[in-house]
Amino acid sequence: MHDSEAIALSAALLAAAADLTRRIHDGVLARGFEGVRPAHGFAFARLAPDGATVTELAAHLGVTKQAASQLVEEIVRKGYAERRPHPRDARARLIVLTERGWACTRAAEEAAAEVVGEWAGLLGEGEFRALRDRLGRIAPYGPIRPAW
Repeated sequence: MHDSEAIALSAALLAAAADLTRRIHDGVLARGFEGVRPAHGFAFARLAPDGATVTELAAHLGVTKQAASQLVEEIVRKGYAERRPHPRDARARLIVLTERGWACTRAAEEAAAEVVGEWAGLLGEGEFRALRDRLGRIAPYGPIRPAW
């Protein structure tokens, strides 16, 4: 593989990821969920299904505890999450999605399905499945983080 091929593939993957993120976000906004940012969706992914502490959320997002606390404050204020007593640690608070947070998460899933469905239509089912399988083989495991 030549360096130019590596750069072209890198650029295509980054552009596809950025476009997917933008289009999911646009789909969420179009479904009436105002005041959310793409970073909120990455946080919602960690909070579902059982919630998380601020420390766990910070580790998931790859940010400081202070930055995660600010994000939590924002999504709590906007009604997407709430703080509850932690069931096993009296010193900690568990951040969980509210019904509004779950509805926003479902809206993001619907928007993602629309975009990916367009890809399947463009590529055809066979090529689409092959792309999905190959990306699955090389994609890293672990939390999907926003590009801060």
